[in-house]
Amino acid sequence: MDNATRQLVQYARYHRDRRNIATHTIGIPLIAFAIAALLARAQWATAGLVISADWVVWTLVTAWYLTLGQRALTLSTAGVLAGLVALAHPLGTAPLNTWLGWGLGCFVVGWVFQFVGHYWEGRKPAFVDDLRGLLIGPMFVVAELGFALGAGRALHASIEAAAGPVRRHGPAGKHQA
Repeated sequence: MDNATRQLVQYARYHRDRRNIATHTIGIPLIAFAIAALLARAQWATAGLVISADWVVWTLVTAWYLTLGQRALTLSTAGVLAGLVALAHPLGTAPLNTWLGWGLGCFVVGWVFQFVGHYWEGRKPAFVDDLRGLLIGPMFVVAELGFALGAGRALHASIEAAAGPVRRHGPAGKHQA
C-alpha cells in the first residue's frame, strides 16, 4: 500500500458518514481558498519577480503530495488547489477590509461546515490525532469527487476495505450501509 493510500485510509476512518463527507466537500475548499487569500498579502520582489506566500506554500504542499504516490490523484489535488490559489490571489492586493473579509469569512465558514460534519459523524476531526490530516483533507475531497464520477475504483476499494464503507443515516439517526 503506497503512502497516499495509507494517509487516505487513516483520514477516511474519521469520515464514514455521507453528510460529513458532503460538508467537507464545501468546507475544505473554502478553507484552502481562505488560507491562499490570507497568504497572498505577503509578497516580495526579487530578481525582477514578485513572489507571494500563497504560491510558495502551494509549491511546498504540491511537492509533499508528489512524494505520496497515487500520481493522478496528487496531480489532480495540486490542480484543484492551484485553481483555488489563482482565484484567491487577487485578494492579496485588495483593500484591507475586502482582503480580511473574504479571507477570514471563508475560513470561519469553512470550519463551521467541518465541525457540523464531525458533529453528525460523532467523531473528532482527523487532524486532532495527526496534523497531516490538514493536508490530506483536500486530497480526500478530490478522491471522493473522483469516486463519485467512477474514477479510482481500486483506490476506493482499498480505502473501504480498510476504513469501512461510507454510511448514510436513516430515521432516528440509525446507521445504514
